[in-house]
Amino acid sequence: MKIEFTSFTESKAVIAFVGQTDGTVAFSVPAQKLDRACKGRLAKAAAAAKFNGAAGKVLSVHAPNDKLDVVVLVGVGELAKVDGAVLERAAASGVKSLLTSGVETASVALAGWKKLATAVNAARVGFGACLAAYRFDTYRTQLKPEQKPSLTTLEVDVAEGAEAWAAHQAVVDGVSLARDLVNEPANILHPEAFAKRLKELTALGVEVEILGEAQMAALGMHSLLGVGQGSVRESQLVVMKWNGGGDEAPLALVGKGVCFDTGGISLKPSGGMEEMKGDMGGAAAVAGAMRAIAGRKAKANVVGLVGLVENMPDGQAQRPGDIVTSMSGQTIEILNTDAEGRLVLCDVMTYAQEKHKPKAMIDLATLTGAIIISLGHEFAGLFSNSDALSAKITQAGTLAEEPVWRFPLTPAYNKLMDSSVADMKNVQRSGGGAGAGSITAAQFLQRFVQDGVEWAHIDIAGTAWKPGNDDPREPSWGTGYGVRLLNRLVADAFES
Repeated sequence: MKIEFTSFTESKAVIAFVGQTDGTVAFSVPAQKLDRACKGRLAKAAAAAKFNGAAGKVLSVHAPNDKLDVVVLVGVGELAKVDGAVLERAAASGVKSLLTSGVETASVALAGWKKLATAVNAARVGFGACLAAYRFDTYRTQLKPEQKPSLTTLEVDVAEGAEAWAAHQAVVDGVSLARDLVNEPANILHPEAFAKRLKELTALGVEVEILGEAQMAALGMHSLLGVGQGSVRESQLVVMKWNGGGDEAPLALVGKGVCFDTGGISLKPSGGMEEMKGDMGGAAAVAGAMRAIAGRKAKANVVGLVGLVENMPDGQAQRPGDIVTSMSGQTIEILNTDAEGRLVLCDVMTYAQEKHKPKAMIDLATLTGAIIISLGHEFAGLFSNSDALSAKITQAGTLAEEPVWRFPLTPAYNKLMDSSVADMKNVQRSGGGAGAGSITAAQFLQRFVQDGVEWAHIDIAGTAWKPGNDDPREPSWGTGYGVRLLNRLVADAFES
């Protein structure tokens, strides 16, 4: 969607904001002006429809005067509490209602609203609109005309918004990339195809290096390679470097990229297995974050590393009971081949530390179903060896509206990963049924963090994709979770 910032909007479709004052319907200043131009028809329509201005409520008023075809009234709740985040969501709701309406150009009435008609808020309106307009229709060949998006341009009536838009546009591009990657089917987005798409980031100034299986074997990355050995697709390690911060040590972002996860020999139940095309959501988030960071020319050094594999059950597949040697030299007893993400991450984390000497390292992964039991689809799980890094991530998640919730890491949980025949096992019990699944997975990863490295693990199994969604900015499946959080974290805590 194209976003324009101009004081002279002439579209025949307008989005206006209506809220409440002490529980009573109250039109915003721009909505009041619009209502006067419509001779009170908007207020009359709101009263007739019992539209109360509550946040998220939408009312379309058609042909309210001779010039306008439709005015979309969007509720924002208590007017005194409206801020940029509220406007972002409200704009998204308005765009959702117009997306397939036949309207091609719409405008947002924001000018004249004291303290709210700012450049930053105007840009956030455009940001919410673009997130709401996202569609993944690549393989839908028989859509009827009325099912296809018609809205292509949104005008925001605050011309100064253009000043703040470039950075928001970069994040939109990053989120869209992450969503596209998660939504792609696994027969299209296998490890080599994923790596090829990431190579396109070189156009933005990102240095991209791709390591194949021979190179990873020479490095001793047998934990990662063991996961992919049952697939006809070659595993890949993609390294994306953005050098915008001088000589400082980089922040390392590590993503789990299991392009499809059958569970391997420890085969998953068939019901819902199609969702495992999204088991590369962590890699998608890292890729999207690198797209956003490079797109806005962030003054920071960031290296994104994603391990891309396919976990399949053929005659060459890894078996329960196997012992593999990781790049770190530590040995791992495989009790369950469906606990594969940690086996990928541990080698990529070791490579990141050995090769790039990061000041801090954050990994993102759709790692455990247990995190969904704990947090549902509202929060991602946060685990860390650093209170300071955890605080920065938590704050960034809150401000970006991609929240996290921190879980404990202690020796009591760590010892549950001890093995009697290797340095560790990849799950605490082969038959399942053990508790603290998300915590023990994080404890496994912590064993691969070198002394002095600040590290955090974010389990996004409940947030990378959602079966249904009441956030107007997000689609009903691949959300692109993590891009906004990581971009905000870099902007607030790692830029010079």
